[in-house]
Amino acid sequence: MLTPEDIKTLEKKGITQDELMAQIDRFKTGFPYLRLANTATIGAGIIKLTPEEQNNAIDRWQKYLNEGGEVCKFVPASGAASRMFKSLFSFVDGDDDVPSEGSDVAELIENIHNLAFFGELDDICRDIYSKSVESLIEEHRYKDVINAIISEKGMNYGNLPKGLLTFHKYSDSTRTPVEEQLVEGAQTASQNDGIVNLHFTVSTNHRELFKEKLAAVVPDCEQRMGVKFNISMSEQKPSTDTVAVNPDNTLFREGGNLVFRPGGHGALIENLNDIDAAVVFIKNIDNVVPDSRRAATLQYKQVIAGYLIQAHDMIEKYLNDIENGNYDIEKVRDMIAFLHQVLNVRDERMKTLEDAELVLYIKEKLNRPLRVCGMVKNEGEPGGGPYIAYNQDGSTSPQILESHQIDPANTDYKAMVAQATHFNPVDLVCYIKDIKGNKFNLPEYVDANTGFISSKSLHGKELRALELPGLWNGAMSNWNTIFIEVPIDTFNPVKTVNDLLRPAHQG
Repeated sequence: MLTPEDIKTLEKKGITQDELMAQIDRFKTGFPYLRLANTATIGAGIIKLTPEEQNNAIDRWQKYLNEGGEVCKFVPASGAASRMFKSLFSFVDGDDDVPSEGSDVAELIENIHNLAFFGELDDICRDIYSKSVESLIEEHRYKDVINAIISEKGMNYGNLPKGLLTFHKYSDSTRTPVEEQLVEGAQTASQNDGIVNLHFTVSTNHRELFKEKLAAVVPDCEQRMGVKFNISMSEQKPSTDTVAVNPDNTLFREGGNLVFRPGGHGALIENLNDIDAAVVFIKNIDNVVPDSRRAATLQYKQVIAGYLIQAHDMIEKYLNDIENGNYDIEKVRDMIAFLHQVLNVRDERMKTLEDAELVLYIKEKLNRPLRVCGMVKNEGEPGGGPYIAYNQDGSTSPQILESHQIDPANTDYKAMVAQATHFNPVDLVCYIKDIKGNKFNLPEYVDANTGFISSKSLHGKELRALELPGLWNGAMSNWNTIFIEVPIDTFNPVKTVNDLLRPAHQG
């Protein structure tokens, strides 16, 4: 089945033949749906903190920083912006020269002066058409205006990474998402030595563009914010690529060579595993707002981080008590209550375990990576949802699930989905070291049964693609997870270019 050239390709990527065979087998067997216990709601999987509890959490976070606590901000930023401009590409490639009334393109043209990149666009139009944007619109040359935004001869926004597009306008400048992430990092994740650790995951093709942008903006931001940035970048590792297959599950080849595809954002668990910090914030590159609209974000970043430290304080105490034999039946009951009420971990088998076995079970459950995830009320935005799901060992715990992980034929599960009240805005803070300061090996906590198979095409030929368990889904399945309600104001993603016209991005 494998040629000598195939074997060389695998060796270069760092993928073993056994791993390749396992991927091929997965195409044949597929991925099982997850077994659900319930949807997570307020009081039943999602915690709604009182104002006093929020203040206590913020105080604990400030204490953590003041005591020299480690923190890093981890930002997945490798995504290209092409999907942001899907409607614009469709218009340019279509037969109509005038956008249809009420369409995204028509809305964009009507409000084009409100886009932060309007000044750049106007300059580009004057360069390539010798006309201003207004003149082109007056002459109904809408496709020329749209082409100036997305095409390579214009601003090339259809091919650039989302993190390097101009999102926000200020009185004397504009900012990209990368710049807004720098500012937010300085305001929420500055260590007591004034260092702000930021890590961006980028694509190989765009790495130099990120380096150029950072070199241009970091010095001014450091001076303005009174911090020193320690910025690192990484790319998805070739060893996390997955092989493509034909619809009949035979190896897909092009020019006789195997075709590999990036394994999705779940591959970034390897990049996260390389971060040397106890606490790590994770947030998507496009979920940023201007300075004037960041108050809620700054507050709740501290809230969820502080709650993380409070929970870790208890885990550390309990694990030390177990290690030192400093416990009795009452303390064991406290540990079980913590598992139930804070971590939402439950297991009927705990009732049948002998005392020594029960303590070992509690130790095993507590001694793992910890994350606190902000959850917002579901108001129709896209995003995975919070559920209580069964684990492979029979216990139940909070999990962030995507729709493809839930059996659509199961009527009970359909009812759970219909009753869901919150969704995941990808607003996480994680504790990835154990109580002795050693890093957890994060790939050990991935549930390999939570990946996804999708249908794609390459140069007109159909193929099947394998996506690894998502970074905040199955890749963190065996972590301890806490869901906390955060306000919708903290979630302002830019999925389409028209989202930049929303009030949250207008400053």
